[in-house]
Amino acid sequence: MIKRTLSLILLSLFTAAHIPAADKPSFVVGWSVYVGWNPWYYMGKSGILKKWADKYNVNIRVQRFDYAPSLDAFVAKNVDACAMTNMEALDMPAASGIDTTAIITGDYSNGNDALLARNNVTLQQLPGKKVLLVQKTVSEYLYERAMTVNGLESQIKRVKLINTSDSDIATAFIGDTSQDAVVTWKPMVSQVAKAKGVKMLFNSSQIPGEIIDLMVVRTDILNRPDGSGQRFAKALAGAWYETTQLMAGKGPASDKVLTEIAAGSQDSLASYKEQLSTTNLFYTPQAAVTFTTAPEFKQKMNLVRQFCFAHGLLGAGTKSVDDVAIKYPDGSVQGKADRIRLRFDTTWMTLAQQGKL
Repeated sequence: MIKRTLSLILLSLFTAAHIPAADKPSFVVGWSVYVGWNPWYYMGKSGILKKWADKYNVNIRVQRFDYAPSLDAFVAKNVDACAMTNMEALDMPAASGIDTTAIITGDYSNGNDALLARNNVTLQQLPGKKVLLVQKTVSEYLYERAMTVNGLESQIKRVKLINTSDSDIATAFIGDTSQDAVVTWKPMVSQVAKAKGVKMLFNSSQIPGEIIDLMVVRTDILNRPDGSGQRFAKALAGAWYETTQLMAGKGPASDKVLTEIAAGSQDSLASYKEQLSTTNLFYTPQAAVTFTTAPEFKQKMNLVRQFCFAHGLLGAGTKSVDDVAIKYPDGSVQGKADRIRLRFDTTWMTLAQQGKL
């Protein structure tokens, strides 16, 4: 009897040891090279993201893409969260009928995006000339805002836009002196600005808060019944604000962190700092929440959604700008309440602000 009992105990211990532990829910975050998104590379490499993922009992992997493929991966549900601008958060998933939630407002472009010209060409002289840019992106948005702000709205369509990939645009403009103007973003702006006879005509600091960088999650992920989506969002917010606090410091310790972040895009510390100088990064959750809940935020997003609709970016068959609605933190909706496709939710930024993550 004793031998039999001992054998049963040993057997049960052996069996328990070989039962696989329940897998943690796993998530993938897509990011692409940009000053406001490179910190995700650092979070993945440094272990900060793993620390927060472990705290909330989830697995999180960061994956680098070129920008357009990152959006495609998000729409195809191959990644669960993705770094993108407010414009792409509205038009790309929305055009595919995907309900998306912005959980972190990271920064806004404050000079990173610019319209430059050579040969003393002015904005007033652009009609009839060619402008290199990546069409149907924030570059085209910036160009149209530049013309509108300067009273040239009626001349917008008289300019010939030449669709040029972001990887080729600096070389194409610098190498061909017959090209009069270009719209792009940093670090390409910095390269172009150094070319002989090139001057900046307009940049995003003149439309502050309109080109915004976000971390977005599919809303169905956040609404998972097991609560794993909520834990995922908390881990992302916790890791983000731990990293931004390190970035905001002064001296060698901060420079070390910024150097490692810059490595994500093969940039030098000096180059990355220069890009940060024209980025309004929200280093604290308080700053991000204040910006996202301000009345002006809705006004700026209205400009973006009107642009998207006018250019057919909200999906085939969209007959009204209101067919793709935006919901704000205060519960108000721009557009039809039953057609919400983009939600700004400050829940997780507020938890960070209150020290409750």
